[in-house]
Order: sequence, then structure tokens, then C-alpha cells
Amino acid sequence: MTPPPHTVLVTGASGFVGTHLVRFLSQKGHTVRALYNSRPPAADMQSLPGVTWLQCDLLDVFAVDEVMQGVSDVYHCAAIVSFKPGDKERLLHFNVESTANVANAALEHNVRKLVYISSIASLGRKTNGREITEEEQWEESGNNSVYARSKYLAELEVWRAMGEGLDAVIVNPGIILGEGDWSDGSARLMKIAYNEFPFYTSGINGWVDVADVVRAMYELMQSDVVDERFIITEGNHAYKDIFTMMATALDRKPPHIHANRWMTNLVWRWNMLKHRLTGGELTITRETANTSQNKNFYSNSKLLQFLPGFRYTPMPQTIQRMAQAYLQQQLLKK
Repeated sequence: MTPPPHTVLVTGASGFVGTHLVRFLSQKGHTVRALYNSRPPAADMQSLPGVTWLQCDLLDVFAVDEVMQGVSDVYHCAAIVSFKPGDKERLLHFNVESTANVANAALEHNVRKLVYISSIASLGRKTNGREITEEEQWEESGNNSVYARSKYLAELEVWRAMGEGLDAVIVNPGIILGEGDWSDGSARLMKIAYNEFPFYTSGINGWVDVADVVRAMYELMQSDVVDERFIITEGNHAYKDIFTMMATALDRKPPHIHANRWMTNLVWRWNMLKHRLTGGELTITRETANTSQNKNFYSNSKLLQFLPGFRYTPMPQTIQRMAQAYLQQQLLKK
């Protein structure tokens, strides 16, 4: 395989962030090698200018070595996101080993720079109201999910590669909102709001527009910044406020019943029992129930210091755009 010069590699390119990133890079005129594993790209993504789609198992070191040939920039977006108890070993194995393989191959092929998308979850959870920054040290805690631990361990592989000479940056986005598969991931929250889910919790978390995540990753890639990590979040918002904004934008009834910790614990236990008895979809787990009640506050000041011209999209604007896209899809179904 003889790749064109200055090829940009994107792992997890058919995923939520990856799809938005590949489209952005194509619009910028980049030559993109877009990798996917089990989820092929959507039909409208397959004909993007400058984009070549390749299936690749990131756990196969020989396959990773092959696709890394001739690459200048790497965006590592591939990860398994799951909070199901049965996915524990799969999460820890894939998220860590795939990152080690990508980082090692980037070193071997003298890649100019790697940007790794992690998560605010890898910073740990603090429930004492203290603001969390990039300086936060990981602490083992019952508040941390298996997913969070897998991203933390994957980050260690990137830091290790940095120590061996790889120029890289780590980004830690909050909960990412944007247009996507309305039945999966954070985009599914719009569907929940449309169905007028009545309950809300008292939790607070960091939130960010997917377009801002993509833009931050790109600007960091083009900058001289290396050996740093950045929290990417527009701000800290209560789950109730997010769902209320969504319901209002969709002209639906907002949540109005407060679900305390006792209630969410009861719901996840019932949901788990139902899942085991019937094999139905596991919509809430102990980890997601706990997260929805925790109040976590994240600082976004570091990114703005390193990228002075960067501006976040206000969350109401993000949600309004998502609602319009969701309603348009509903109309097309009729």
C-alpha cells in the first residue's frame, strides 16, 4: 500500500465523534484514512472527498502497523463505551490495548502528532463540590466506573509513549451532545426527552457540543502544544436543566418528578433483574444511576489559555440544533 503524503489517520471513524471529525477534516481538504471495526460508515459518509475507509482491528498489531504507514497526524477516537457489568473485561482489554498499539505504531512510524480523546471520567469523580482540573490525580473509588478506569489506563499508555518521544495531546471532553444515532449514546437523551420521561435527578456534570470537541482537537493538532491534557466542556449543568432544555426545544413536557438516590438505586436493580430474566435492553446500571446523582464540577480554563481564540457553543444553542435535527428525522419517518 502506497499512501498519499500527509495522510491523517482517524480511528473509530464511524463512531459518534469520529463521524463528525472525519466530515470536518474532509471539508478542510485533508486526505483522511478513516478506520472502523464492526460498524461500517453510514452511506452518506462513504463518498466524502479525500476520505478512504478501511476496516481494521486495533488489537491486531500487524494491521495497525500497516495502516500507520505514511501517516502524519493521528486522531485516536476508537473506544468501547459501555456501563454494562458483563462488558468489564472487554472494556479494559480493548480500550487499553488498542491505545497501546496505536501509540506504539505512531512512535515506530515517526508520526508528527497524536491527539487522543479520553473523557472527564478518567479524572475521577469528586462529590465534595471542589472543581476538577487537569491536575487531578486518579484515585480508586466506588464512584468510578469501569469505563472511567479503562480510559485512565489508556491515558497512561499515551503518557508512556510521550515519555518515549511521541508528540501527543490528550483531551477530556464532558458529556458530548450533538446529532447522531438517536437510539445510542448521548444523542439518545433527545429521544428520551421527546418521549417525555418524567423523572430527573439532582446530578451535575460537564457538557459540550461535539462540534466544539472536533474543533478543539483540530486546533490542538495544528498547534505546537504537546505533552498536555485538556478538559473540554462548555460548562457544568444539572441533568434536570439539560432535559428541560431538550423538552422545551422539542415542545414536549419537561421532567417534573425528582428521583432521589434511593429511587434510582431501585430502578437500576429492577432493570438489571428484568435484563437477566428477559434479555431485554439494559437502559440503566448501577454506574449510570450513581453518576446521575453525583455533582461534579469541571474547569475549562486551561484550553482557553492555550487556545485564546477558542469559543464554546452555548448549550442552549447546541440543544436547539439537535432538536431541529431530531424533529426533522421524525417528519421523514411519517
